Amino acid sequence: MKKTVLFVLPAFVAAFMLAQPPAPTPGQGPAGASGGRGAGRGNVPTGPLVIPLWNGRAPGALGDSDADKPEMTFYRGGRSGTAVIIAPGGAYRNLSMESEGRQEAYWFNAMGVSAFVLKYRLTPYHHPVELTDAQRALRIVRSRAQEFGIQPDRIGMMGFSAGGHLAATAGTHFTAGSPGAEDPADQVGSRPDFLILCYPVISFQPGVAGTNILNAYAASGRNLLGDNPDQKTLDDMSDELQVTPQTPPTFLYHTTNDNLVAVENSVQFYLALRKAHVAAEMHLFENGAHGSGMGLTDPALSAWPNLLMNWMRGRGLLTNPAGAAGFGGGRGGSGGGRGPSGGRGN
Repeated sequence: MKKTVLFVLPAFVAAFMLAQPPAPTPGQGPAGASGGRGAGRGNVPTGPLVIPLWNGRAPGALGDSDADKPEMTFYRGGRSGTAVIIAPGGAYRNLSMESEGRQEAYWFNAMGVSAFVLKYRLTPYHHPVELTDAQRALRIVRSRAQEFGIQPDRIGMMGFSAGGHLAATAGTHFTAGSPGAEDPADQVGSRPDFLILCYPVISFQPGVAGTNILNAYAASGRNLLGDNPDQKTLDDMSDELQVTPQTPPTFLYHTTNDNLVAVENSVQFYLALRKAHVAAEMHLFENGAHGSGMGLTDPALSAWPNLLMNWMRGRGLLTNPAGAAGFGGGRGGSGGGRGPSGGRGN
């Protein structure tokens, strides 16, 4: 029976995702979408909702085109109270919004988990702009948790490839909120409560990235850090070197013969988590091309979403917290100072 479930569930979820409508473009979502405030508490639209990260010009914006306007698309889930912010990959040059974003959002929805697909800024923007966008997304979701129907201490971040690097960076470079800040989003911490890293870029060290560091991973390093980053920056952006006991619990998935992002990236991050006594689970598959996403068409790789589901279930992320009163649980939307989500930065 267990084997039957293992193969049937991915097929069911694939059919579920394909049946969903396409994500809206900015300004075409439900009422209130262009302003990013939704329809208010208790009346959030059930369809995808586009949420700008800033009301107005984003900090450090180079222009006024779509590429200069970071945003996220909200896919409301069920009553688990859990949410995942998804960072698609694309070597910090483009974004695989469908196979590493929208598909996963509907997969999470099928399990009662809300999802936010992040459109972050890319080259010619360089660090720390991408991290700023990710941290802003985390703060918005946490500060508006009750409105979105989620718990402020059950907000994870998922990333693929370069998006995996962004997620890992958010999990190792977080800051506490400022309770007195005028913007409610700035009042809460930016620490993800858990990480899901899928064939992630992790390291800009020669032992992992190779001697031509900036051209590794389809030039992810150059796109993120520019042409002449100093060693301190390379070390700071090598997330395996930044793991602390406050790094969130992490699930990792990689394939051993990935010829673009070496499996050593995940291995080194996992070992760093182990050394810091951070809860971690890693699954390595022998075969599978880079960029395989959910792997639903591959008989072997299609097992990994089920492994993730089991990991989330084991951490209590797929059931509504005991005593929670409906969406949001009546615990408010600030999230500031609530244990690990309160921004125990490093």
